[in-house]
Amino acid sequence: MQGKLIIFAAPSGSGKSTVINSIMGDGGEEELNLHFSISATSRQPRGTEQDGVEYFFLTPDEFRKKIANDEFVEYEEVYKDKFYGTLKSQVDKQLEAGENVIFDVDVNGAMRIKKHYGNRALSIFIQPPSIEELRHRLEGRGTDAPEVIEQRIERARYELSQADRFDEVVVNDNLEIAQVEARALVEDFLAD
Repeated sequence: MQGKLIIFAAPSGSGKSTVINSIMGDGGEEELNLHFSISATSRQPRGTEQDGVEYFFLTPDEFRKKIANDEFVEYEEVYKDKFYGTLKSQVDKQLEAGENVIFDVDVNGAMRIKKHYGNRALSIFIQPPSIEELRHRLEGRGTDAPEVIEQRIERARYELSQADRFDEVVVNDNLEIAQVEARALVEDFLAD
């Protein structure tokens, strides 16, 4: 049986990774047969990262060639010559193996994946309760300079304007409730 796709997107600081990790850690891999998509990147491996495990590592020229050949379902050049993207061949390989593939991507990537795979994909937007709460969370991390936080807030305003394009929206004003809601949405979609 072919697998399905679960796409998560959210503004930075919304708790998306925490929600995804709770689903994966709470039997998601075994019970729901969930597997992360393996992205491609043109950056160098870090630490113990291995090609084909954490990422597929490509040179910027290899990445551009694959873009020209329409081999990505979504991609982005984050910085000059620093590309990230999802190869169609990798996703299709996972789906054909019966895996349900989970994505942690930005809003634009989520829309491209949803458009390509249609009803085989469920798109879920994790929404902060407000911009003010998002700012509070980002400042509370203590990891970003004030100007970086402002850039993230501006980006969040755009991303929040796209929430209605998603199949489902989970408001994360209470993390435990958001985790339960997101898992229920995933379970219902996979059972369908």
